[in-house]
Amino acid sequence: MHEYSIAYDIYTTARRAALENKANLVKRIHVDIGEMALVNPEQVEFLFLAISEDDPLFKGATLDCRPVVPKARCVCGYEGDEVFVCPTCGAMPELTQGREIVVTSLEIDVDGA
Repeated sequence: MHEYSIAYDIYTTARRAALENKANLVKRIHVDIGEMALVNPEQVEFLFLAISEDDPLFKGATLDCRPVVPKARCVCGYEGDEVFVCPTCGAMPELTQGREIVVTSLEIDVDGA
């Protein structure tokens, strides 16, 4: 179950960023998950909540997963959403978007702010 390791990586990335910015509470973590990443966002969210539930820094935190649609580019110049066979020349295009899993931003509370 690779969703566990992904959820754990999201947790550690968010924790490190929160501590670097002197946060006393993480409210929300925004994550882009590519549709071709072969990851179930609901499982990632469930596991993230299980991993972070005992950490007071994440009390009440939510994980906001945004799907990223796949995009491809072919050597013939085609760019679009056909990712398996280029509709222009029939070659296999290169996937340029849609496999990523990226923490894009955090919503945090900071003392004195």
